Amino acid sequence: MAKYRIIVNPVSGRGAGEKSLPAIHKYLRNWEADYDLFLTERPGHAISLAERAVTDGCDTVIGVGGDGTANEIICGLMQAQEGATMGMLAIGRGNDFAFGVGIPKGVEAGCRVITEGYRKKIDIGRVVGGDYPNGRYFGNGVGIGFDAVVGFEAQKMTRLTGFLSYIIAALKTIFLYYQAPVVRIEYDNQELVLPALMISIMNGQRMGGGFMMTPGSSMLDGLLNLCIARQVSRGRTLALIPHFLRGDQAGEDPITTCQAQKVVVTALEGVLPAHADGETLCSQGKQLAIELLPTQLELICQPPQAVQ
Repeated sequence: MAKYRIIVNPVSGRGAGEKSLPAIHKYLRNWEADYDLFLTERPGHAISLAERAVTDGCDTVIGVGGDGTANEIICGLMQAQEGATMGMLAIGRGNDFAFGVGIPKGVEAGCRVITEGYRKKIDIGRVVGGDYPNGRYFGNGVGIGFDAVVGFEAQKMTRLTGFLSYIIAALKTIFLYYQAPVVRIEYDNQELVLPALMISIMNGQRMGGGFMMTPGSSMLDGLLNLCIARQVSRGRTLALIPHFLRGDQAGEDPITTCQAQKVVVTALEGVLPAHADGETLCSQGKQLAIELLPTQLELICQPPQAVQ
């Protein structure tokens, strides 16, 4: 059995996954790597492919794609409950998970990281609720409210990709989604009740390819970082965008930040649109329970001193 199982999402990054295949084969063959390669055929396929890789005896599973592909690989490996290592070649639109764990964008840079072989164990999150009453794992974070709707709108865009699509989607969403649900947020024996425009529950640092939700987050500390924005006017929402691009929103009046290991968000009025790592959790949810599982998954990435 091949040592490395490569799982490629061919439509990731508007077709960048399929276009990357010759470069992947060339690099890995030059390295004389023992590998086989599978293409995903539908949403969720990478989950079953990653589980199968573990069953087949592969000790390293490498995803090729963006945040959605990374999320499916994580789900598959966590469901397998075995010790396979994860790698990632980041060629998607946002690549926020890769950013948070120190994996550079692109096939060549990513393959170089794989061959160097530095590994670390990272925390993994799990969310229960919405369309996933039995739970779904995540690596980067859960977005509820405004952030989720921005992601939904970005996915609809056929001509734009990358960070620009999220910027345009954010501007569009300001005028589509501004009536925040009233929520109860319970975290580590504390409780908040407020009309929440956005709740970001992060293991990583960034969402949407450039919005620094919780720049101080670490996937090694056993804690989720929360960034909560209460409802404000459209003008104030627009004015907050530059702060999220810089990552200095924590000092702004509508923002609350905190850390927790477990979080439960309940809609008292309205509903909860939500995503995990960009993958839709629900559009009309009423309650989501999120927890962090420390040091769950071994990952191939750059050593700390190499991350800029």
